[in-house]
Amino acid sequence: MKKCDPKDFEERCLELLLKIPIGKVTTYKEIAHALGCRGYRAVGQSLNRNKKLISVPCHRVVKSNGEVGGYALGKNEKIGLLLQEGVLVDGGRISKWPLPMHRFSD
Repeated sequence: MKKCDPKDFEERCLELLLKIPIGKVTTYKEIAHALGCRGYRAVGQSLNRNKKLISVPCHRVVKSNGEVGGYALGKNEKIGLLLQEGVLVDGGRISKWPLPMHRFSD
C-alpha cells in the first residue's frame, strides 16, 4: 500500500461514508484501504472534523475489533444512532461482529 495523498483525502473519506448503508458499519482501516493507503489514524482525524454528523454518517465507522470507538457527540450518542439504524451494540462493541460490516470492495 502506498502512503495516502493528502490532497482531497478528507473529502474522499467523507464521500465513502455516504456509501455505507443504514444498518451496516465499516472500519477506519476499511476506509483507508478503499483509499489505497494505510492511514487509519488519518481517516479517524478526518472523520473527527466532519461538520455534517448525521447526513455524512461517521457514526457508522467503528474500530477493526468491533468496538464502537469515539464520536464527536460522545460514545453514547453514537451507540444510540447505531441502535436506531438496527445495528446491535453490546458492552460498547458491535454484536455479531463482523456480520454488519460494509466492505467497499464488495
